Amino acid sequence: MFDGFRLEKVRLTSATLRVRVGGSGPAILLLHGHPRTHVTWHKVADLLVKDHTVVCPDLRGFGQSSIPDDTTDHSGSSKRAKAQDCIELMRYLGFDRFAAVGHDRGSYTAFRLAMDHPAAVSRLMILDGVPILEALERCDARFAAAWWHWFFFAQPDKPERAISAAPEQWYGGSPGEMGKEAYADYLEAIRNPEIVHGMIEDYRAGLSIDHLHDAEDRRSGRRIQCPMAVLWSLKDDLEALYGDILAIWKPWAGSTLTGKGLPSGHHMAEEIPDMLAFEINTFVAPDRAANPR
Repeated sequence: MFDGFRLEKVRLTSATLRVRVGGSGPAILLLHGHPRTHVTWHKVADLLVKDHTVVCPDLRGFGQSSIPDDTTDHSGSSKRAKAQDCIELMRYLGFDRFAAVGHDRGSYTAFRLAMDHPAAVSRLMILDGVPILEALERCDARFAAAWWHWFFFAQPDKPERAISAAPEQWYGGSPGEMGKEAYADYLEAIRNPEIVHGMIEDYRAGLSIDHLHDAEDRRSGRRIQCPMAVLWSLKDDLEALYGDILAIWKPWAGSTLTGKGLPSGHHMAEEIPDMLAFEINTFVAPDRAANPR
């Protein structure tokens, strides 16, 4: 797992991130979702590292990265704060410009990264996500029934108590699906009540402050400046909830928006790593041509 990668803790302005880095050449930043850690990418990272520098951090509040202090507006867990972490991390590693790929909750950080720091993001790939504002504006009984956890996780204290009473039963997962080492890393995270709290704060930030940042962007007419691709899992419920995923993203993106569904369940990096790595490699190929090793 992560053969040839180095593992380190990087202290930033307001967070410390656990990160794996491997390879050389143009950089790709891979951002995980909930309740995973960066280790969810291990099969994909091993396929990308031949032609790229691959950077896989635990987002703040997740895994072995630091957990933000609690505030009434949950700003420490906002996607804006996490995007700033990414900028600082990549500059520490020597990259002022890089491709960003985000899955699930990590897709919101990747989106915010491209919106707040357009000069830094050469390409943006979103996996299984739409902007938080768009999701909330489309919220109906069907959404509430399918994604009820968004609203449960926004409640104080109760989500952490429910999850930590039986984390394996709550979250699922298995070594067969994830790989033995990846599963062990995942268990270490979900069995830690402090990390569970950090992960749940990501949802509280979504419903308190992140959607306000999206709304501000819309009012100001800001859009994604770089080429953008969106992929979604055909065996998950994003397409069932929203229909035309690209139509939702079109007002936020430039003219180069592309995308499609992939034959996978939600955790595509674990379920179809070869296919996902091919899609990422194909999407970032122009960066490799422009910045040869």
